[in-house]
Amino acid sequence: MQRTHHCGELRPEHIGQTVTLCGWAGTVRDQSHQTFIDLRDRSGIVQIVADSDLDAGVFESLRGVKSEFCLQITGEVVRRLPGKENPKLASGEVEIRIENAIVLNTSKPLPFELSGTGVAASEEVRLQYRYLDMRRTPVRDILEMRYKLARETRRFLDSEGFWEVETPLLWKSTPEGAREYVVPVRTHPGKGFVLPQSPQICKQLLMVGGVEKYFQIAKCFRDESSRADRQPEFTQIDIEMSFVGQDDVLDLTERLFAHLMREVKGQEIELPFPRLTYAESMRRYGSDKPDTRFGLELVELTDLVVDSGFKVFTNAIANGGEVKAICAPGVAAYSRKEVDDLTEFVKRFGARGLATFALGESEIKSNVAKFFTENQMRAIFERMDAKPGDLVLVVADKPSVVAQSLDFLRREMARRLNLIPQDKFNFLWIVDTPMFEYDAEKGGFDATHHPFCLPNPEDMALMQEGFSSNLSLGDVLHPWAQVRAWLYDLVLNGFELASGSIRCHRRDIQSQIFQIIGLPEEVAQERFGFMLDAFEYGAPPHGGIAPGFDRVMALFAGIPDGNIREIIPFPKTSGGQDPLSGAPTAIPADRWTELGLAPLPSEEE
Repeated sequence: MQRTHHCGELRPEHIGQTVTLCGWAGTVRDQSHQTFIDLRDRSGIVQIVADSDLDAGVFESLRGVKSEFCLQITGEVVRRLPGKENPKLASGEVEIRIENAIVLNTSKPLPFELSGTGVAASEEVRLQYRYLDMRRTPVRDILEMRYKLARETRRFLDSEGFWEVETPLLWKSTPEGAREYVVPVRTHPGKGFVLPQSPQICKQLLMVGGVEKYFQIAKCFRDESSRADRQPEFTQIDIEMSFVGQDDVLDLTERLFAHLMREVKGQEIELPFPRLTYAESMRRYGSDKPDTRFGLELVELTDLVVDSGFKVFTNAIANGGEVKAICAPGVAAYSRKEVDDLTEFVKRFGARGLATFALGESEIKSNVAKFFTENQMRAIFERMDAKPGDLVLVVADKPSVVAQSLDFLRREMARRLNLIPQDKFNFLWIVDTPMFEYDAEKGGFDATHHPFCLPNPEDMALMQEGFSSNLSLGDVLHPWAQVRAWLYDLVLNGFELASGSIRCHRRDIQSQIFQIIGLPEEVAQERFGFMLDAFEYGAPPHGGIAPGFDRVMALFAGIPDGNIREIIPFPKTSGGQDPLSGAPTAIPADRWTELGLAPLPSEEE
């Protein structure tokens, strides 16, 4: 090795030792008779000092050193002068008096400053020079945490008897929702593989094969529009087990996250996690991934306002809609402009408007006061458990619009009012999700998540009833609309962290599911025949879950809005491009011809 120690590990006990260090020059401070350099490697920073009075040759050799020069230095560890210690550095009580220095490589002027916790450069510039961005302490810390998260995941699952098994990255096209990336095959013109959206089918086949306990930190690929919490390629902790029910999977997952929180974050969390049914979560929060770190729950007002003179409310109710509200504490004095801003905010999510009721110390104010008696408004405040100074915000529309608009408004008000505690991790299970959802455009049902979930055993009779029901498919009382899936989502602080289910392991039930979602038998056989055939060879009951590794990392690292680009070593931009390499790049025409494909005109053409 070219060094005897790492920069960040030097302490007072090393005083008097001669050490050799390698790293990058951070801040360089040239003075008349001394040069100070903050030398940095992966472990941290230590100050090195060249003194012209002690060694003029070494002092002169460092005169031209600038930030990010790569150096090797040898010198004695000494105590810093009294009052010159740096408590912000682990090595801040000592410094190195240089005896010899070698410039291993120089550096061009930097495109952006690397010191400090912030960076002025745009995200695209940072990604273009990602290898420099990684030298910054926040990015380095994230990469270290990512390694620890993977290490501790493997350690825990190994202790539980799981085998880590790799599944193919070249696979058969089995459209399951998101668009797949297609890989043409030169030796089979007109045919190709796809990159897997997840190892879903492979892990079920591993269960059929008797593996019993499988996991993989798996790469997944989806050709879909990017956003902060999406990337074309991402990673998930893929877990599958045989001979289990829902409680078994939930228990294992809770203990996994308790281990990860303890070993990676240094925090203890309480088990078991709370559970909410899908219906209750939508009723109370308007979302199936609620942030429960604060209140502001949705409250039903439909019965209180059904006889009011306000047609916006009464018409919505008459058309099958509902009226719900949240109570924002301490903002009854909001100005008209502030209320108008909130009204425009909810309109972005489909709401037509926002009614407000402000409870003052001695008066009531409302932008729809003329349609309500004082007793009616008092009844609203009582239902909302409002206190003097509170503001009730009301939306009336069809249930999906009310839920979405109040969900976003709830989170926006919590942000504005600083109601969200930091460094708090509220884990929550969402269970009893509907197995099917009606698609009005299609005129039939789709699988709510994916078609390989096993229906809740208590609802199996509803599956068969649906085939003979006289109710229209769009009727909310149709038997298929009542079927619950043995499906569960793990939510953390308003983000879906993991999704899983007990899988369908019988061909007859799987075929029935395909019928309900309108997948013709011949299409099902062409896409999934190999899996359906496997189910007829003693496939065991099995289930699993797949936490999103990148999303877990983003939340553990405290990244705002769950932006997973910040925690991926080499991410793509929101437009799906790689500024560092320039990918995706044009493919030469002869390569297209070799694959039996015709090239499309490039964007430049």
